[in-house]
Amino acid sequence: MSLPPTSSLPIDAVLPQLREALVVSSAAVLVAPPGAGKTTRVPLALLQEPWLADQKIILLEPRRLAARGAAERMAKTLGQSVGETVGLRVRLGSRISARTRIEVVTEGVFSRMILDDPELSGVGAVLFDEFHERSLDADLGLALALDAQGGLREELRVLVMSATLDGARVARLLGEAPVIESEGRAYPVETRHLDRDPNTRIEDAVTEAILRALRADPGSVLAFLPGQAEIRRVAERLEGRVGSETDVAPLYGALSQSEQDRAISPPPPGRRKVVLATSIAETSLTIEGVRIVVDSGLSRVPVYEPGNGLTRLVTARASRASVDQRRGRAGRTEPGVCWRLWAEAGTGALEPFTRPEILAADLSGLVLDCAAWGVKDLTTLRFLDPPPAPALAEARALLTRLGGLDEDGRITPTGQALRALPLPPRLARMVVTAAGVGAARQAADLAAVLVERGLGGDGVDLAERVERFSRERGGRAADMRRLAEGWARQAERAGLAPQGPDLTAEILSRPGSLLALAYPDRIARSRGKDGAYVMVQGRAGQLDPASALAREPFIVVADLAGSAGSARILAAAAIDPEEIRAIASVMITVSTTTTFDDVSGQLRARTGRRLGAVVLDERTLPVPPDEASARILARGLAGLGLDRLPRSAGQRQWLARVRFLRAAEAGDWPDLSEEALARSAEEWLAPAIVGRTGRDAVTADDLGRALDALLPWNLRARLDAEAPSHLEVPTGSHIPIDYESGPEPVLAVRVQELFGLDRHPSLGGGRVPLVLHLLSPAQRPIQITRDLPGFWRGSWAAVRSEMRGRYPRHPWPEDPLSEAPTRRAKPRGT
Repeated sequence: MSLPPTSSLPIDAVLPQLREALVVSSAAVLVAPPGAGKTTRVPLALLQEPWLADQKIILLEPRRLAARGAAERMAKTLGQSVGETVGLRVRLGSRISARTRIEVVTEGVFSRMILDDPELSGVGAVLFDEFHERSLDADLGLALALDAQGGLREELRVLVMSATLDGARVARLLGEAPVIESEGRAYPVETRHLDRDPNTRIEDAVTEAILRALRADPGSVLAFLPGQAEIRRVAERLEGRVGSETDVAPLYGALSQSEQDRAISPPPPGRRKVVLATSIAETSLTIEGVRIVVDSGLSRVPVYEPGNGLTRLVTARASRASVDQRRGRAGRTEPGVCWRLWAEAGTGALEPFTRPEILAADLSGLVLDCAAWGVKDLTTLRFLDPPPAPALAEARALLTRLGGLDEDGRITPTGQALRALPLPPRLARMVVTAAGVGAARQAADLAAVLVERGLGGDGVDLAERVERFSRERGGRAADMRRLAEGWARQAERAGLAPQGPDLTAEILSRPGSLLALAYPDRIARSRGKDGAYVMVQGRAGQLDPASALAREPFIVVADLAGSAGSARILAAAAIDPEEIRAIASVMITVSTTTTFDDVSGQLRARTGRRLGAVVLDERTLPVPPDEASARILARGLAGLGLDRLPRSAGQRQWLARVRFLRAAEAGDWPDLSEEALARSAEEWLAPAIVGRTGRDAVTADDLGRALDALLPWNLRARLDAEAPSHLEVPTGSHIPIDYESGPEPVLAVRVQELFGLDRHPSLGGGRVPLVLHLLSPAQRPIQITRDLPGFWRGSWAAVRSEMRGRYPRHPWPEDPLSEAPTRRAKPRGT
């Protein structure tokens, strides 16, 4: 078949070199910039190659929009319609005939094709277009194609094509395959930077940049935004501000085909267009009339968290390769302008390439597909970037729980049934389980809403979205209903046994219970205010408090976005406790817990059923009078502060004496500081308060018994000897020693009771002098000394001189060492 003449494209210059490379090699790499024409020229150029031998060419595209556009352009080049020489195979419809020689397919569709037919019968070449986007399906498809080529089809040609790619690295993966590079053709693009204030919302900044760009230059605008929500908000802000001659058109994957066509079609003569797009418009599309690009510099990327099985969408800086692709859109058909909403210096700080999805995705589907391929060890396949071990381990564990893999990692009959459905494993399990009780179609409809963004609207409540989906009359909705019907039939044919007597069609009649089949770990309970929920695996999420769904006590979360501390629930459905019990009975545990209430200072005992971090129901019980309860009480009392317990004066002094000796000599003396007592309260306090249920029930006697046990017997005698509670003075009085008022122990004693004492009293085995506060007869300090003999020899004379006139009835001898100690005053008249 000869091709009709067409206008020249840059790729044409390297097509002879590419043909020669594929004659002598079974693999090649083609690097060509956007606009070079590789997507539509290369398949047509290879169609007549002798090695193809009338077999088909499979062209992989990353998205349905790109696949449809490529098929239509090639068919138009041949003067035909899609479905003749050039066919299309995507999720929402295929146009293939017996005449089809080139099949344009999405990457996910190809993975299923090769898994169903490992030899790729009737296929002579597989072309991976825009491989730089590095989707999980593209990496898997390439690994399987190379494996098939190495073991089953040596003559199969594999061509990897990209605009921004490390060609040498891919060539090594393909066995040192030849690399062909096209210089491409692009018109000059002027780059202008607008350093966005980080406090300005991205929607406001992009809106103002678009308006400024429209005023500054002619032509249509292509603006890149991270997601659908931002696109909608910018469209609202532009309304009434762009002029009557300018149309605003959104462009993202969830739109219908007609809405996407409206966005990419050229504007009528005399009119301009503002296309608000996600990264879907970075490659594979030429939007006629666009010569201005406004780039937010942001992308919405999925990040998988293996620890809790959640994939959340995160807004991140686009890579340098992405922003270069975006900039190039302004120069596809004529010279253009690119407005970047960041400082020029910031471009150098961007990541060089978009992070491959295989490094940050849920790998359960990949692992199941590889098991179906017969591969348990994924390191035996040729991936450009090896999948991370933690994500692989989590994927295997999930598939084992779902019944898709056995303990050795081999695919089971259940796994074959799951893989037969073109759905993620969790959703496939939901559909086949529901099929066992006659609820396959309800589950399939819910799966359709979950996998096809925007179906049934974009509200949070999945029950409402499923109901709206059933009434939608658009072509996309009709296609998805037919697809869901096929999934349901496939699941029913699988013939898996029901999962237990509690699972019935009635139980699975609502989206919430169906969703719980797929995501039992995302059942969530309301925290009682402001739409806050906590999920089974402990993750918190937030619903809009104004949403009717926020009033539900239990929900199941299908999708959320944001960081762990502020995750927004994007899709969920209500579920009631009876449905939870029927679906997750094997995961429910019954437990009795005793906790300490900080406010009342009391123990509280409750029994209830739990599903991970979610409490399904509970009731109050009497606190068990056991040691475990005592330990909880001790821990709670320590948290409030042990000084709030009823501690006697003797207990306070006893603690101070031990602390004094530990500070004075350390050695064997235990640490009985308040901090140490609080840390070890469960060990020393709990045995003495068994049977007590709160702070008010703990007595000073309880505390005394507990404290006594802290000091070994061998130290108790030393405590009394080295840090006595009282000191016997020469008069025979036993005067208490104050260990609590300061860092040094103090004895406050009237000076007359020490007459005749020629040795200073000491503690700690004679190592620490006791601080003496010498008192007047009126109990007022007259001297502080650590050297009593020195005081008698020195300061006593001055004290005597001052005090004898003030207290004449009390003895003030010149020689206190020879005077008898006394507690009494002189009799009157003497």
